[in-house]
Amino acid sequence: MKLTDFTTLSFDCYGTLIDWERGLLSELRPWIMRNAVNLADEEILNAFSAAETRCEAATPRKLYPEILADVFLALAQQWTLPASSADARAFGESVGRWPAFADSAESLQYLKRHYRLVILSNVDRASFARSNEKLQVDFDHVITAQDIGSYKPNRRNFEYLLRELSAMGVKKGEILHTAQSLFHDIVPAQALGLKTMWVNRRKGREGAGATPEASVYPDAEVASLAELVALHRAGRRPVADA
Repeated sequence: MKLTDFTTLSFDCYGTLIDWERGLLSELRPWIMRNAVNLADEEILNAFSAAETRCEAATPRKLYPEILADVFLALAQQWTLPASSADARAFGESVGRWPAFADSAESLQYLKRHYRLVILSNVDRASFARSNEKLQVDFDHVITAQDIGSYKPNRRNFEYLLRELSAMGVKKGEILHTAQSLFHDIVPAQALGLKTMWVNRRKGREGAGATPEASVYPDAEVASLAELVALHRAGRRPVADA
């Protein structure tokens, strides 16, 4: 697979471009510490992952801030912590505060000169707009769960992506889906015949963090967007996942 085979990069956002694990921990950790509960970061992220997956599957038409509020209340129940509806709403509205990865903005600006850039995100339009202020790039198309009425890994989200890009004159073979989550992105994208680039932001760390584990072999793997840019600049092929 050569990077020059593609005209369009479709991106997941949270976990790939936005450091959602750091953002989640910065929001949840103070609440947990105030209540003197001893939880490691991975325990928090794994519990979040399970609760978010349940909530998105159960209520796919809820906007993402509402999903996050439900997740917060589920975690409070799981950990026997006090939580008000105001606390839950505040957590739901925290998406725009989550930081971008250090390489995201500069890498996207470079890639924009060579590809169409498309977002396929599991959030709502307003939350993404706040995050995009940190990414500092004008995406050619933005698709959110709010537009589709379901959350990844539902194949409907990827079918919607393909229809939207087809209307723009983009063929499936021109698209490289670029994402961190094997569960939410790589598995369903491959099931529909898309080529995939795994941005393995957790390389060197055990576990899947804030996403459920999944067994799949991406078409290629990089550890960061900066690595993807370096490969493109050098004209080198990305390394296939073994």
